[in-house]
Amino acid sequence: MSRLDTTFDELKARDEKAMGLFLTDGFPAPDATVPLLHALDRGDVDFIELGMPFSDPLAEGRPIQRASARALDHGVTMRDTFRRAETFRSESDTPLLLMGYVNPVLKYGIEAFCKDAAAAGVDGLILPDLPPEESDALTETAADHNLDLVFLIAPNSSDDRIQTVDQRATGFVYAVSITGLTGGDLSGAPTVDDYLKRARGLVQQNPLLVGFGIKTHEDAMRLSRHTDGFIVGSALINTVDELWNDDTLSMDDRLDAVEQFTRRLKHGTPTAAS
Repeated sequence: MSRLDTTFDELKARDEKAMGLFLTDGFPAPDATVPLLHALDRGDVDFIELGMPFSDPLAEGRPIQRASARALDHGVTMRDTFRRAETFRSESDTPLLLMGYVNPVLKYGIEAFCKDAAAAGVDGLILPDLPPEESDALTETAADHNLDLVFLIAPNSSDDRIQTVDQRATGFVYAVSITGLTGGDLSGAPTVDDYLKRARGLVQQNPLLVGFGIKTHEDAMRLSRHTDGFIVGSALINTVDELWNDDTLSMDDRLDAVEQFTRRLKHGTPTAAS
């Protein structure tokens, strides 16, 4: 079983929702990535998506676009991302997926990419702009290297499309909560519950997780009523950005704040002792 499979099975046995968090590699600075990954780990994250910086992140809103641009300004390369993934893996068993776009993977070479990702301890890939129907080469190569390949569905996905994604995906199916970009506003999506209930009935082979627009524990619990868990990206990126822009804070202060942010997303605000 993969690390993801084991994690989802353990969470299901505890009747607990899975929480995945997204962080762009090299943001806010290359030397901050691994310490931030460990802060997420201490905050009870269940799996992590490490973003591969790319100049044209089509599905991302402003926060992740800016994070990717800043990482590229720092000169972050794919090899840097593999190296930091390997460093994190040497110190943690938390599942780690690479999230990004297919062009850099093709440029790197599918076989070389999957081989190096697996060697770095990566557990899976999420490529939002890779259609399942055009994924044969990557699907086969990822499987050869024991990498899960996650595909996305959206509110406008047909039943047939959702079932196709479920058949193609491994690891989990990623349900985009709104038709739009990451970090969007959930208030404009009143039918999201109907969509997620429909998806829950159609996704039978994989866990179903929901993402996009989740900012708080309350958002996460509301959206994950019909799923196995939730994913948060932009809210974490915004939090990290604010912390690193506060010159009064030490590195330890910043990392402690990220750990507490992670724990609040997962568990909510603890009740004060009476």
